[in-house]
Amino acid sequence: MNFVSKHFNDLSLRELYEIGRVRQEIFVLEQNCPYVDFDGKDYDCHHLMGTDDKAVLQVYARLVPEGISYANDISIGRVVSSERVRGSGAGRVLMLEAIAACEALWGKRLIRISAQTYLLRFYESLDFVSTGKTYLEDNIPHTEMINH
Repeated sequence: MNFVSKHFNDLSLRELYEIGRVRQEIFVLEQNCPYVDFDGKDYDCHHLMGTDDKAVLQVYARLVPEGISYANDISIGRVVSSERVRGSGAGRVLMLEAIAACEALWGKRLIRISAQTYLLRFYESLDFVSTGKTYLEDNIPHTEMINH
């Protein structure tokens, strides 16, 4: 897997298209959740893309600076693994890369995420802990988590 992180302003049109395509495939179609994925936050974020040897986007995460999703914390969001790589460990590699990229961008900081509740154990294995705040987001149960 080849990883690159780019600020929105540095994305090529092809990269932006692929990001949108993969996010729509998973969040809108696969999870049957019609919502506006491009929510205005992308402009201020870095976008971590993991591609295969043919430069096909396989995994992706949005790296969100402080003040965009959370007033005082940075965040990782829109975490996706294409169907082609699920079960291969690519999601874990993506999250480790995302955490390292956040640290490179903003220093060692608390990272707050909005995790789909069914993935709690996955995020706990990456040293995230629940804040106890649970909620429905687009009719999908979520849990707020922070790393420590």
